[in-house]
Amino acid sequence: MAKREIAIIEDEQMIRDNYIDYLTRQGYTVSGFSTQQQALAIFDQALPDLVILDIGLGDDVDAGFELCRELRNRSATLPIIFLTARDSDFDSVAGLRLGADDYLTKEISLPHLAARIAALFRRVTAMQQEQPDNSPLIIGDLRLDSDRLTAHWQDTPVPLTVTEFWMLHALVRHPGHVRSREQLMDEARIYVDVTSISTHIKRIRRKFLDLDARFKHIESVYGAGYRWQH
Repeated sequence: MAKREIAIIEDEQMIRDNYIDYLTRQGYTVSGFSTQQQALAIFDQALPDLVILDIGLGDDVDAGFELCRELRNRSATLPIIFLTARDSDFDSVAGLRLGADDYLTKEISLPHLAARIAALFRRVTAMQQEQPDNSPLIIGDLRLDSDRLTAHWQDTPVPLTVTEFWMLHALVRHPGHVRSREQLMDEARIYVDVTSISTHIKRIRRKFLDLDARFKHIESVYGAGYRWQH
């Protein structure tokens, strides 16, 4: 199997080299960039398997947010992790709303970072292993294909990120049943703070509403969690 390719966008060379060295020793092919322009020039040729990016790059305090938005426009399923010194709830929510799969601060240890990366990669293939026949999951107007990681609503593609796809899959597998934030995190193999779950759910809802203004199948149950109501 080919090595997974990781791109790290970090403007401080010592920090960038430290991440590159460690993740290379974990068996990944790792490239580093100091600016979003450098990264995009390479990404124009081919996207990596995972992007790790800081928010502030050089004099641009929000360059990482801009890069995340551009990458998400190019691919709905490219795994993206923010790794930054900025630890405010505002920045975390902003990053997740832009479509990042995870938001970590630089206080995280290198082994913990590697574990989060491995968990994110496992999510890409886990459900195919659980469904040998790769049969799509169809409920009403919704069709989820875990082999291709695609979602369709009324035959129209829904541009979900990897994290959003598995979270929706966890809901749809139990229609009518309330799933707590902790259950969604466990069943969808999402390793983020449980308070971030609501941000992901809002993004999923918005994407369906963009296709169907009458969409109301994801219900919030106060104090309990969420459910897919058919």
